[in-house]
Amino acid sequence: MSRYFTSIFFILFCFIAKGQSEPIDLQQKDTVEYKQEYGLRVGADISRLVFSFIDEDYTGLELVGDYRLTEKLYLAAELGNEEKTQTEGLGNTPLYNFTTSGSYIKLGVDMNTYENWFGMNNSIFIGGRYAIASYSQTLNEYSIFDSNRFFNPDGFLAGAQPGEEFSGLSASWLEFIFGIKAELFANIYVGMSARLGFLVTKEDDRFLNLWVPGFNKVTDGSNFGVSYNYSISYFLPFYKKAKKKKEKLPQEEEN
Repeated sequence: MSRYFTSIFFILFCFIAKGQSEPIDLQQKDTVEYKQEYGLRVGADISRLVFSFIDEDYTGLELVGDYRLTEKLYLAAELGNEEKTQTEGLGNTPLYNFTTSGSYIKLGVDMNTYENWFGMNNSIFIGGRYAIASYSQTLNEYSIFDSNRFFNPDGFLAGAQPGEEFSGLSASWLEFIFGIKAELFANIYVGMSARLGFLVTKEDDRFLNLWVPGFNKVTDGSNFGVSYNYSISYFLPFYKKAKKKKEKLPQEEEN
């Protein structure tokens, strides 16, 4: 019996000696592979839907979407249609009333500048768009200045051809964007962005472009415009990809 105990003791001693001869790694290595979701996010601009209900002179719809290309880079697009009726005046005297109606598309990229924790997909982003709009303007009514105020003390006469339509108009512009997107619930995101636009081309046909769908108000003597976007969207995950690990600097490796 003692011979068996001696054999077992000898085997255990060999295993212990072998284990102590190998160096012990005190730094734990992360063996978990962190994967991020890639896919398509689609939604709508809720501000245009709200204004369509509360403003009888406005109707608009904008669909938004982005597709994740890399860890930080997204392809993005907006597609919309707007109709707006406005009145321009001189003081308290209305000069003309017109309706602008048309569609637009914006294409570009967004770059996420926010470093997410594991499992998060929020973003604080900057981006750019190239936009094109096709639309028409209808001059509903207008007044003509009359220098002979004997018969018209107010100095204006009603236009002779109200309701004239100017169709086939187009405009293009560039947009610089700053915005945020945050996950409210699982795969449901809310976002907001501020947009500075620069009008590149516009087409006038006897009636000035005073308002362009997707760009908003056009001012005389300036090609700049400002707009805002408030969106809600749903994320459709297509696949997962491992997150790239940051390479350690030589100083960090020595420490």
